[in-house]
Amino acid sequence: MRAVHHPTLPRALHPGAWWLWALCMAVAASRTRNPVLLVLILAVTGFVVAARRSDAPWAHSFTAFLKLGLLVIAIRVVLQALLSTRSQGNTVLFTLPQVPLPDWAAGVKLGGQVTAEALITALYDGGQLAVMLCCVGAANALASPRRLLKSLPGALYEMGVACVVALTFAPQLVTDGRRIRGARRLRGRTRASFRTTAMPVLEGALDRSVELAAAMDSRGYGRTAQAPRSHRRLTALCVLLGLLGILLGVYALLTDSMAFPVSAGALVAGVLLAVAAMAVGRQRVSRTRYRPDPWALPEWLVVAAGVVAAGVMVTAAVRGVDGLLLAGPLVVPPVPVLPVVGVLIGLVPALAAPPLKRGAA
Repeated sequence: MRAVHHPTLPRALHPGAWWLWALCMAVAASRTRNPVLLVLILAVTGFVVAARRSDAPWAHSFTAFLKLGLLVIAIRVVLQALLSTRSQGNTVLFTLPQVPLPDWAAGVKLGGQVTAEALITALYDGGQLAVMLCCVGAANALASPRRLLKSLPGALYEMGVACVVALTFAPQLVTDGRRIRGARRLRGRTRASFRTTAMPVLEGALDRSVELAAAMDSRGYGRTAQAPRSHRRLTALCVLLGLLGILLGVYALLTDSMAFPVSAGALVAGVLLAVAAMAVGRQRVSRTRYRPDPWALPEWLVVAAGVVAAGVMVTAAVRGVDGLLLAGPLVVPPVPVLPVVGVLIGLVPALAAPPLKRGAA
């Protein structure tokens, strides 16, 4: 008997809704280098994660992405300090020992004077990339990877099996490494060599991943019915063209390399082709799902909040709203009203998403 999910009862939100919301927040962060807006986007995503994350092990990945973002900012600032030139600003903060370079490296400077304008520009650029990484980290902290793979449409089942094997290899590698180190300590062997531990760790991780793939196949995951060759070719062609259209549209929107109508048209065409491929590939599915994740009003509200936040930022960038891009690195960052309102709409999932039962992954 099929289980019925009430949209307002405590339950886990559909993982696809969390990923769509997080990707839209990342798109919003890609449209600005204003540190006020970037900090606001980071605060919004962090608040939603704190309000709606579960007790599962992956729910703590947002902190790891925060640390990775700080590392990205530090690397960006250090590289800018080593390679910056006086043409980027006149406010000299300090002077590093300059390394002489050969003639074929003319135009490249290593060391020398470091200006405040160069460091602040690097800080803003690194902060933008760090916030985008944290948006992806929010999706990892809120969405269960196994439930996300279970929700894949029929046209992507083969890819889902490969993704499961790839996602479980690294955790099993770490688990086997700890197990082998513990066994060596129990035997009194405190010194561990790479030669004696590498092969058991790799063999154990590969065996666990292959066993998981075999278990999934024995339970019918990815099992497809016989379909005409024309259907299979049409599905593969639609998936390929849809992914290319989505990649082209997203890249054009993020880099402003194409006109907005052209990039938006490519994105819409790619999404439509991908949806058509899912519809055709769904006919090949020969198994049923036990307790499928519902897609109800909370999922629509979460996705709509992310789409509105990204849409407001993209519209503001297209219209040239002041404050998204600063006039100079030493200028006090303004606070544009329209982008701030758009980013604050991203807080809706903290209220619209159903609560979780604590203690249940």
